[in-house]
Amino acid sequence: MSVWGRREFVLAGAAFAAAAPTVVRAQGSNVSVASDAPQGGLIIGDVGPGAEVSIDGKPVRVQGGRFCFGFGRDAAKPAEVHVRFDGGREITRMVAPQKRNFVIQRIDGLPEQYVSPPPEILERIKRDAYAVGEARTRDTDEMWFADKFIWPADGPISSIYGSQRILNGQPREPHYGVDVAAPEGSPIVAPVDGIVSLAEELYLSGNTMLIDHGHGVSTSYLHMSRMHVKVGDRLKQGDKIGLVGKTGRVTGPHLCWRLNWFQTRLDVALLSPPRKGDRA
Repeated sequence: MSVWGRREFVLAGAAFAAAAPTVVRAQGSNVSVASDAPQGGLIIGDVGPGAEVSIDGKPVRVQGGRFCFGFGRDAAKPAEVHVRFDGGREITRMVAPQKRNFVIQRIDGLPEQYVSPPPEILERIKRDAYAVGEARTRDTDEMWFADKFIWPADGPISSIYGSQRILNGQPREPHYGVDVAAPEGSPIVAPVDGIVSLAEELYLSGNTMLIDHGHGVSTSYLHMSRMHVKVGDRLKQGDKIGLVGKTGRVTGPHLCWRLNWFQTRLDVALLSPPRKGDRA
């Protein structure tokens, strides 16, 4: 389920925020922890100008004092956040992933060539995956990822992040998006500002678009019937980017909406405002 709001971690001048309403604060040496960041969550930090940040020993981009990182679906180990402030003072904060329970989802009636593709198609799928992976390596200094997101399409939620997929009776990898069931041809809009980093027809996901929101954060839009923008286009929140479709491996029209921090797959519903209607 979606949780709207931002969690703040404050430690000796460093603040971290995740998409959850819990608060963690520190004053001097007194630290009180209400809970940790959820699996699939995007954590946003504010450390002030001039600071350097590393996550588990790897430096991350800091722009205007802001940085971010994320926990994947199966994250189990705490992340070590090390901050070196302008002037030399250093602090380390351990942020632990909060375990979530994920559902099992069975989907039948898919064309067999999409469930168990022949060897020649597997080669295309590898090329598609490489193109998507390359688009997700972008590390720009934009900070749109820290803005409030809106839903890109209207309709009931038919599948949620983290669901273990059983396709035509065969176990497959979990689902990493949120599916919005909407009629074919329904509009899809940009949920927040960004730059189009990929717009291609891919075998499994059909007409697929990626939008870069800065600092390695991107969103993906799968199974579109049409794409109205191209790579390099700069978007404003609410701009129309395409139409809902049923291209690729699907049983009916819907939008599969996804969120990544580089190659780490996150839960986009955690950044989205609550809405009326059914959820899977």
